[in-house]
Amino acid sequence: MGLYVWAIAAIALSLSVLMAGAWMVQQRTGNSGWVDTIWTFSLGLVGAASALWPVAGAAPNARQWLVAVLVAIWSLRLGLHIAVRTAGITDDPRYAAFAKEWGVDSPRRMFVFLQNQGFGSIPLVFSIFVAARFPSELLRLQDYLGVLILLAGISGEALADAQLKRFRLDPTNQGRVCDIGLWRWSRHPNYFFEWFGWLAYPVIALSAVYPWGWATLLAPAFMYWILVHVTGIPPLEQQMLRSRGERYRDYQSRTSMFFPLPPQKGVVT
Repeated sequence: MGLYVWAIAAIALSLSVLMAGAWMVQQRTGNSGWVDTIWTFSLGLVGAASALWPVAGAAPNARQWLVAVLVAIWSLRLGLHIAVRTAGITDDPRYAAFAKEWGVDSPRRMFVFLQNQGFGSIPLVFSIFVAARFPSELLRLQDYLGVLILLAGISGEALADAQLKRFRLDPTNQGRVCDIGLWRWSRHPNYFFEWFGWLAYPVIALSAVYPWGWATLLAPAFMYWILVHVTGIPPLEQQMLRSRGERYRDYQSRTSMFFPLPPQKGVVT
């Protein structure tokens, strides 16, 4: 019990320091897009370190290395994607809207916001930590299934990102709404596959002989809440309605918001 409490404290402190660094970068550059880049790399760094945290002073076992590699792959893929996107813009429209709303108090509010984001990410890293410490030296079928789930999530998100990028690069699509490929089945397929990948850790950790494994359910639950109700879909949909108007409303009426489903007509999901 004491080890898990110390782990939560160490994770919280690490994320707090790293998000303070993200705030400093955002204030210096004026580009809030770097916030998400740093958050992604920070989560990967702290997550991999927590996975490799020694068990009773022993060298990391196969499962610890497996989980550390999984979170590192996720972090590098998503972090580099966001970094490339951020380098091509002057500011992230979602954070820019927050800054406009906050006015002169924006620097302080942004610092508090990012600290809350860091502390809110504790369940994600803790789930990685718990999954890596499953009490068995040997890898099981569940571990390999977890690998497949995370790789499917990463691949699906990468495909959605590539389809959106290709759509936007076509000059004939200017002002239109992307509804090709995965975007025909979900308004936010990249968010769906991001959430899907976090199911890997409960799959690895859940077991009747490992009570702490149930804590890994916090990761997909938290990610769903963040993406669907807080900083993911709500501000992005508001921005799309401002920029695309009726075209986006029509897209909303026939396309599932989150879970990929066949397109419908006249039904907002």
